[in-house]
Amino acid sequence: MRRKGGYPVGQSGDPTRCREARRDMNFDYSDDQKFLKDGARKFLEAHCTIARVRTVLDDPAKSFDADLWRAVAEQGWLGAAIPEQYNGLGLGRLELCAIAEELGRVVAPIPFASTVYFLAEALMLAGSEAQKAEYLPKIAAGTLIGCFATAEGAGAVSEASVNAKVEGGRLTGVKIPVTDGDVADTALVLAKEGGKTGLYLVDLAGEGVARETLKSLDPTRGIAKITFTGAAADRLGELGEGLALCEAISDRAAVLLAFEQLGGADRSLEMAKAYALERYAFGRVIASYQAIKHKLADMYVKNELARSNAYYGAWALNTGAAELPIAASAARVAASEAFWFASKENIQTHGGMGFTWDVDCHLYYRRSRQLALVAGAPRVWKERLISQLERRNAA
Repeated sequence: MRRKGGYPVGQSGDPTRCREARRDMNFDYSDDQKFLKDGARKFLEAHCTIARVRTVLDDPAKSFDADLWRAVAEQGWLGAAIPEQYNGLGLGRLELCAIAEELGRVVAPIPFASTVYFLAEALMLAGSEAQKAEYLPKIAAGTLIGCFATAEGAGAVSEASVNAKVEGGRLTGVKIPVTDGDVADTALVLAKEGGKTGLYLVDLAGEGVARETLKSLDPTRGIAKITFTGAAADRLGELGEGLALCEAISDRAAVLLAFEQLGGADRSLEMAKAYALERYAFGRVIASYQAIKHKLADMYVKNELARSNAYYGAWALNTGAAELPIAASAARVAASEAFWFASKENIQTHGGMGFTWDVDCHLYYRRSRQLALVAGAPRVWKERLISQLERRNAA
């Protein structure tokens, strides 16, 4: 991925260096990445139609599409960023961003984010060799679904909010809400041990685990309340690093989530534009009215702002740049705003029928709200962005 245009800070005075910098910082997908992205779009258009998404939405007993999950695993997407030594494709984070964007376009009803953005990234970041060898091949094969269990109720996650405890390798406590916790096989749980925070891998099929499926605004992505009563827990990383690891994992996931949100925002704009060009009112297509033009223009501007921030985040993630916390926060805030706004204005553009069950607008609005709350609400990420900028400026 390269950045198009723009002068790096401190190089605006030398035209030659500026031209070289523009070539080095051209943020865009490479030809191979574009080929992967186009292939992913064609595959999902064929295998993840809106009608298929609705089969999950309409069935209270289903919270994800198991057949689609297996098909995605066969494509190798679950292991896109997982090294080849663990049966992954070893492609990298940029390829994963391209896949995430296409999954967002079709509001795919699968636990991809929880498993790949959170659990797999956590294992690659802090897992021991034994933990990587045990879990990563299963993730790549699609035989293991993961979830990220940090919250214990409303509000931002902090050291004071963590009440779950580990004693003698056994976990006790309650986590709520847990995205995809109703279908996950393994949970990554934030808990305290000896007064210090840590992250722990827990087998949700083992003893001492009880799950309760909760109602959510987007039933195609289930949530659960998980109660642990002496469940076996295997620590990931060092004791005392729990919150720091959560932040590092969330930074990585925030960039990938931003691309999912960007895909949904772009599709919402496309839906609104298509309807505006075919719907007539008072003898004219509604796209010719200034109010509709302004809606579409505002959606486009927010989407492009989100795209630029998402690309910056992807660069920082792929290169391991020190700017990742800032870039991830900016991408998260911009993408959450863009998807919410685009999905809302898509409904408004469709008028009264946009609010009905039979029209697909609500699927994107539901997903925009669901994704905005994963790993912290936009308010949390705005505060985090400000604190990161203050810290950088004070250095």
